[in-house]
Amino acid sequence: MLPTDKINTLIARLQEIDHRLSQPVDGETVMKLSRERAELAPICEAAQNLRQAEAERAGLKALLDDPEMAALAESESAELDRRINDLTEAVRVALLPKDAADEKSAMLEIRAGTGGSEAALFAGDLFRMYSRYADLRGWSVNIISESEGEAGGFKELIAEVAGKGVFARLKFESGVHRVQRVPLTEASGRIHTSAATVAVLPEAEDVDVDIRPEDIRLDTTRASSAGGQHANTTDSGVRLLHIPTGIIVTSTSRSQHQNRDRAMQLLRARLFDLERQKSDSERAAARRGQVGSGDRSERIRTYNFPQGRVTDHRINLTLYKLEEVLSGEGLDELVDALTTDHQAALLAAESA
Repeated sequence: MLPTDKINTLIARLQEIDHRLSQPVDGETVMKLSRERAELAPICEAAQNLRQAEAERAGLKALLDDPEMAALAESESAELDRRINDLTEAVRVALLPKDAADEKSAMLEIRAGTGGSEAALFAGDLFRMYSRYADLRGWSVNIISESEGEAGGFKELIAEVAGKGVFARLKFESGVHRVQRVPLTEASGRIHTSAATVAVLPEAEDVDVDIRPEDIRLDTTRASSAGGQHANTTDSGVRLLHIPTGIIVTSTSRSQHQNRDRAMQLLRARLFDLERQKSDSERAAARRGQVGSGDRSERIRTYNFPQGRVTDHRINLTLYKLEEVLSGEGLDELVDALTTDHQAALLAAESA
């Protein structure tokens, strides 16, 4: 059963917001009310569509007593019942508690795991996949820190992915990603297995995390590219230590001022994620289980080049469209499936 009282309250609140927005109000209030309206509108629209469909079904039941209209009413009733079931499910999903971080931008961390140079190359492939996916959705990607692999790719890369709803779309990417392919340097054609870890953290704002200046130690480092080539001769890199937690973050572009800002941005995201973990032990356990150590055996997804397939092991979904996924164009299919599975789990927990 749907919570009728709650739905009525939400519809009444939406009507109240619409009334207030029709009156003269200051800009800050308009923004606040508009954000609340954007959250309520889909729920209320789904609920009103459901009520309209239920009213239509009541009207059809009355026609069943009319011999001339009974056959038509029965044929339309079956389709209407299916629509009501779909709308009921849509309302239940819309009423699920929202993750407050879903609309935020995110910090993306990719690290090469087991597999040496091949793992670093794969980390580069993953970064290109997320960068292209970001382009398709109109997001921006800014690298905060990177350590290149000896043969290309990245030993480690940290980037900001900025845009509306980034965390909601990328949060299920956290975990160990495994690749199976024949390296270019493999003369015998033997398939190698490598891994890279991905962590996606919601970006924190100043209001989300309180960082005291006395809790931070700042050091400068010299930034350089892979192999020490073209080393920056000034101490432009920034390393921040958050003393209470021991969290260390770095940013290594050539602008020290920009590095300080980016390092603080990353530190806020790490601390914000730490607070979210403390407040939700289940989420913390899930994240630790997903990210793991980078070992091949701990995986959430496998990219198999010889067979051209991608398998997400959490939901047992296999897609034979490897190139589409790695180009970013096919990633939505995986993200949508993971989101649906998560919503189903939440619905099952509420029903228990």
